[in-house]
Amino acid sequence: MAEDAKKLSFGEKIANFFGGVKAEYSKIIFPNQETLKKQTITVVVVTVFIGALIFVLDFIMKYLLGFIL
Repeated sequence: MAEDAKKLSFGEKIANFFGGVKAEYSKIIFPNQETLKKQTITVVVVTVFIGALIFVLDFIMKYLLGFIL
């Protein structure tokens, strides 16, 4: 196989590369609108929840450090 690759010209290598890209691109399954909407809502909810959790933990730590110091 390595010998075959050495025999190919630069243009042929580029053509093979883009042929492979096209073949792989055809395997992609894009989500439909309903799935995309559900996943977007999930990401936003989880992000807000984690942000609120970090805010609460930061507030508690700030309070405890203020009390200790």
